[in-house]
Amino acid sequence: MIPRSKIVAVGRNYAAHAAEMGEDVPKTPLTFFKPNTSVIGPGEPIIYPAASREVSYEGELALVIGRICKDVPISRVPEVIFGYTVANDVTARDLQRTDGQWARAKGYDTFCPLGPWITTHQGLEEVAALAIRTTLDGEPCQDGNTKEMIFTIPELVAYISSYTTLLPGDVILTGTPPGVGPMLPGQVVSIDIEGIGTLTNPVVGTQPEAASNEAGQ
Repeated sequence: MIPRSKIVAVGRNYAAHAAEMGEDVPKTPLTFFKPNTSVIGPGEPIIYPAASREVSYEGELALVIGRICKDVPISRVPEVIFGYTVANDVTARDLQRTDGQWARAKGYDTFCPLGPWITTHQGLEEVAALAIRTTLDGEPCQDGNTKEMIFTIPELVAYISSYTTLLPGDVILTGTPPGVGPMLPGQVVSIDIEGIGTLTNPVVGTQPEAASNEAGQ
């Protein structure tokens, strides 16, 4: 599933995640774009970029827009949502810190796994309290719930559509709960969202330690 035009992602939408990153909770939604070229499907490899030494997983609930919309009032948000899926907002954490903005750190090819499918039967009430769990090589990493979001899905869609037109197939990533951390080539990351499905992707590329050693020779 490749979005028609864009992925809009939300940062620090869980207070505990903001705290673990040493950041304040934003007063309004903190949004950024990921290119549609970052999208891959379930089972496809996340490619570890040579420029990074710290690539992290971020399990998230994602929603898919179903119609062209702009300036959507909160009360009408259900009318513009096509369905929901699982996302991994892969992040080169070291580049995020050094670049001063997030385009490269969040935008590499393969840095937005989505899937395994889009569910269309849930309403806002059903997705407002779903467990989100991430494992790395089968070991638990994240264990959160969408009820812990700071800004709700209606608030996010209303805010985002106030500044950009949303198109059918556009994807909104709603933020990640605490427990984010690094992953390495050779590992497998899985994100499960209650009632939606499990998204699993292997990580491939050059081991950061090996790349570092080679660079020093």
